[in-house]
Amino acid sequence: MPQTLADYFKQWIPRVESEMLRVIESQPHQPAPFTTMLAYHLGFANEDGVRERAHAASGKRIRPLLTLLACEACGGQAEHALPAAAAVELLHNFSLIHDDIEDRDELRRGRPTLWAIWGDAQAINAGDAMFALAHLAMEELTDRGVPAERALRALRAFDAMCVELTIGQHLDLGFENQVNVSAEDYMQMIEGKTAALVRASCALGGIIAGASEKQIAALGEFGLQIGLSFQLQDDVLGIWGDPSVTGKADSDLKHHKKTLPAIYAAERNSLFRSQYFRPQSSARVRSELMVSEVNFLRGLIEQTDARPFTEAAAETAYARAMEAFDDAGLNNAASGMLHDLGHSLLGRSS
Repeated sequence: MPQTLADYFKQWIPRVESEMLRVIESQPHQPAPFTTMLAYHLGFANEDGVRERAHAASGKRIRPLLTLLACEACGGQAEHALPAAAAVELLHNFSLIHDDIEDRDELRRGRPTLWAIWGDAQAINAGDAMFALAHLAMEELTDRGVPAERALRALRAFDAMCVELTIGQHLDLGFENQVNVSAEDYMQMIEGKTAALVRASCALGGIIAGASEKQIAALGEFGLQIGLSFQLQDDVLGIWGDPSVTGKADSDLKHHKKTLPAIYAAERNSLFRSQYFRPQSSARVRSELMVSEVNFLRGLIEQTDARPFTEAAAETAYARAMEAFDDAGLNNAASGMLHDLGHSLLGRSS
């Protein structure tokens, strides 16, 4: 096993990406433009279909590494968990494709989004394909030596996570036209939209390895809290992040996203609340209105201590993640790297 987390990334990310590429190219008689769309979104090709590894456009691949490390931390073999690692990353990217359409975001990871290039209908179809391909990857677990009962349990956990994720997105979309959204409502939403996938990424590794119920539950809680911390940091970056680093420009404010800083500010600044927490007639009108309002709204938020409040909430979730990790009682090289990976996600800039 590699001695450092950086070495582990170097060894396994290429393996995960090779698995992803194999899966998205696996169907017979697959049209080249169809493959191009999938490969483009994943950072494997440009929009003309020419293969190139666009590192900035591919994402960090954190979730599949959590799956592999969790499996090895529980005494399993990363090779056995490779289909699940590819599946969680494909599923994550399915959600991003659809999120971009629903939010009308034209930029993802510094490049035009699928719908911005190929239109809504083709982008929806590509997202649907990514969802189905993620399930095909999960169904290959038994081909890699995973006992059938573990593979079935993993698939059930995967499907339950898919439902949680879509419920989270349902709540997020519903918030757009709600004038009363509480911090509790928001935390419930991100548990589904963001944290459920991270929780599943960790729990799947334990399930595939045949870990104890206590360890699987602890790994799931570790992933849940890491996911919450990750999203809360994303809330900060969505308002105050550098677009050249995040790859997105004022997306949260432009789309009246009710993130934790916005909710906190609305409770303390009546002008911000009246300007921000109002129903929007359509995504198009919302976007046009927000272009001239972004800086003004950011200034109102900064009149409160919304940013340090959100950063503190992220740190609290991280602390809970580390407590759950300790409860798993894991003590080997892989568990050490899993701990380090969780720690590395605190204080990120993108």
